[in-house]
Amino acid sequence: MKFDIEGRLPGLNEMIEAAKQGKGKYQPYALMKEEYTTMIAWIAKKMPRFEKVVLIITWYEPDSRRDIDNIAGGGTKFILDGLVAAGTIPNDSQKYVRGIVH
Repeated sequence: MKFDIEGRLPGLNEMIEAAKQGKGKYQPYALMKEEYTTMIAWIAKKMPRFEKVVLIITWYEPDSRRDIDNIAGGGTKFILDGLVAAGTIPNDSQKYVRGIVH
């Protein structure tokens, strides 16, 4: 199964920075997580359900400024959470996600 995510997902550095900011109910990281998880869930709702998956993720960046660990660390989190939210996989634990290749 293949699906494309348009645009650029936040990297791990952006996630950490958002987690350090804000007070009260609407934390910047919580809003970021909700936005990207929901976006990916809507894309993934068209997919069948799987009990076990191995993900092969191809990252496309406009240039080479961001390190691969920064890109993959942030983007992978939102992709997995979106697949769970869509019901495509039951959970993002190792029981269901058997591997990830970048």
